[in-house]
Amino acid sequence: MSMQIIRNARIVDGSQDRPADPVDIVIEDGVFKEVAETVSASCDDEIDASGQYVLPGLIDCHVHVIATTADLGANAALPNSLLAYRAMGLMKNMIMRGFTTVRDLGGADIGIVEAIEEQLLVAPRLVICGKALSQTGGHTDYRGPYNPRNVDFYRDQIGSMGRIVDGVDELRRACREEIKGGAKFIKLMANGGVSSPTDPIGFLGFSVAELEAAVEEAGNAETYVAGHLYTDEAISRALEAGFYSIEHANLIKRETAKRVVEKGAVVVPTNITYELLGTRGADFGLPPESVAKVADVRDAGLEALSVLHEEGVTMGYGSDLLGGMQHYQSGEFPLRGRFLPAHDVIRSATLDAAKVLRMEGQVGTISAGAHADLIMVEGNPLDDLSLLDGQGENISTIIKDGRLVKRA
Repeated sequence: MSMQIIRNARIVDGSQDRPADPVDIVIEDGVFKEVAETVSASCDDEIDASGQYVLPGLIDCHVHVIATTADLGANAALPNSLLAYRAMGLMKNMIMRGFTTVRDLGGADIGIVEAIEEQLLVAPRLVICGKALSQTGGHTDYRGPYNPRNVDFYRDQIGSMGRIVDGVDELRRACREEIKGGAKFIKLMANGGVSSPTDPIGFLGFSVAELEAAVEEAGNAETYVAGHLYTDEAISRALEAGFYSIEHANLIKRETAKRVVEKGAVVVPTNITYELLGTRGADFGLPPESVAKVADVRDAGLEALSVLHEEGVTMGYGSDLLGGMQHYQSGEFPLRGRFLPAHDVIRSATLDAAKVLRMEGQVGTISAGAHADLIMVEGNPLDDLSLLDGQGENISTIIKDGRLVKRA
């Protein structure tokens, strides 16, 4: 049995607009055993958190750990072995920014998950959907109008975010195969996208019957569907079909935001990616036709934050960055802080993020029975969200599953 004790911890988890009063935290065998004003237990491994602020390990609900360049067509053609090594570096950087759990929205496979669980690499806990599912000509169909390559090429490429399926029967089989292969949820590209060459943002792609079939297959496997969605029309279709996790939602309208709440669904905005794509997309390898699409969603996404907050929508923290842009993963904190209260922004990466992942009580909280994931910040992020920005410079301590990842 291994035990650690964190003394004098002032917890900031987004549940209130001030730090909690100091408590002691007992960690035993990788989980939080006790959180109390004073604990009588003692051990040789104790950390005094006085003068710092303790947060649950952060959660990013929308990443792509295999996206080593913003040119996703080129990324999909890279050798699997090269992508795996590059992903190791990207994930190590993520955990050093304080993200101890991330949800991959297309590309990562069970091999990467098991390598993390076997502690073969330093990385966050990884929740995967396997390949995102797209239709011919939709988001993740990287071939462009003139490339005759067979779509099956992308199915076995780690660097490809998705696979292409057309029709209800193909889609059902793909859902079942991804779940068999370790997917914890299903991801559908149910709208056009920025990074793909032949689908305008408003492109709806899948039929309603296909959307409903995916929801049924996910429900049969006791899980949910997440959807790549921008436009209000596409979001409305997805909600009616039974989608749970709405990704992006840049062009959502107020009435639809109300329906998100009524349906018990959640939204994961990812505005930092559009900020960077709009200003530096070409520098990071985004093709010109994709750069031209960014304006359609960039400003609207920031305006949507206030609408979603006012209507009480549960929002998870998401970055959705590609390639070299992943350096700015934590930039979503101060960006959202321009529109939302600081404690709500933090909550989106802790308690609400756990709800998005359907892992309440397991991650995103410092409470008995949860995974022992936490970070210590030198300064109060409720006063200054930029303390969570950067590459972890203001994070003195990172613990995942009770194991010390960083101790300044």
